Amino acid sequence: MKGVHLRIYTYENSKHAGKPLYEWLLEEAKTQGIPGGSVFRAMAGYGRHGVLHEERFFELAGTEPVLVEFIARPEQADALIQRLQQEGVQAFYARIEAEFGILGQPAG
Repeated sequence: MKGVHLRIYTYENSKHAGKPLYEWLLEEAKTQGIPGGSVFRAMAGYGRHGVLHEERFFELAGTEPVLVEFIARPEQADALIQRLQQEGVQAFYARIEAEFGILGQPAG
């Protein structure tokens, strides 16, 4: 099947609507019918401002980069991006064309 790999980059301590942004993103995507999503915390990383974030520094606890990703139909990804814009969510995203399927089952 063809679809979209939507990747949203944020930080562990980012909040929206009183909860961690990554949690809000998962809940919002589920509400919109996106069939699944995952959250990954990075060991280290830097963003557009060039600040290095590493989990080994105690004073930076909670500032590690977080990746939230979804595989969705193009219209679902577009709707989620639009919702994030309406909500004023500040995050970097990548929208990548993807081919996906389930292994071990007949194609269909």
